[in-house]
Parts: sequence; C-alpha cells; structure tokens
Amino acid sequence: MAEKDNVFSSSTKIRGIFNFSDFYKFCYDWLTEEIGMEIVSEDKYSEKIKGNEKEIDVEWTGEKKFTDYFKFEIKVVFEIKNLEDIEVVKEGKKIKTNQGEVKVKIKGNLVKDYEGKFEKTATLKFMRSVYEKWVITSRVEQFEDKIGEDCAEFVAQMKAWLDLEAKR
Repeated sequence: MAEKDNVFSSSTKIRGIFNFSDFYKFCYDWLTEEIGMEIVSEDKYSEKIKGNEKEIDVEWTGEKKFTDYFKFEIKVVFEIKNLEDIEVVKEGKKIKTNQGEVKVKIKGNLVKDYEGKFEKTATLKFMRSVYEKWVITSRVEQFEDKIGEDCAEFVAQMKAWLDLEAKR
C-alpha cells in the first residue's frame, strides 16, 4: 500500500452568480492544462432537485507522476447548493446562467512508492524508510512545496474566476 502525506488542505465557499458548467470546465481544464494532471477521474457525481433548485456533489481525484516513486494526488470535492437557473442582462442581451453557493474542498497529497515496490518484505520497507529519511529528504521537500504551490494557485484561480463571473 502506498504511503500518502497530506501536504495541502483548504476549502473555499462563495455565493453568487456563475455558470456551473463553465466553472466545472474551467476547473477541469486548469488541473489538466496548468498543473499537468495526467488523470482526473470523477469519482462521484450526484444531483438532487428540490423545486427549481439543485444540489450537486462532485468528487474528483487527479494524479500526476513526478518519478517512478513519487506522484502528486489531488482530491477535489465540490458541494453546490441552491443552484438555480437565472437570466441576466449583459451588454443588452439576456443570458442564461446560474446562481447558488459553491463550496470546494481541496487536498493535495504526496504519494510515495505508489506501485508498492518497497512493500514486499520487511527489509525493503526498512530500506525505504532509510532512503526517505537520509537520502532524499530535500527531494521530498521540493515535491511537497510544488504540491502546495499548485494547490494554492488552483484555489486562487477558482476564486478569481468565480469573482470575475459574478461581476459580469
């Protein structure tokens, strides 16, 4: 079993006007294009309709290999509440969009020995702990810093996108 170190954890909550499908696409594209996630899987998508409002829960897991030993894993959980379709006037034209509340939780993990190569015997496990503690300490710190920076930038970009969208 691979070892996961939680490096980053944050959540943000915003209420306002935004197009949910555009926000969803923006987040996916940012993870794949800007951070370079090789895989982003949708682990959960559920939608509940209450009158003219929706509640949507989405969970993603993204992965990006750093080396044969280390990989970056991001967990993103979207909780959308009171989402309703509305029309706004922009530049004299009516545009269909949404309004509601978005809560996004993000966890960034450094996954070590993700293929379990050092889990086969007690000797290999011991060698792995020595290797991590004494040989590659600075390398671990570099990867942890990179994960923290990428996750923090993702949160900042989401907030900026939602803020900009609310002002349109």
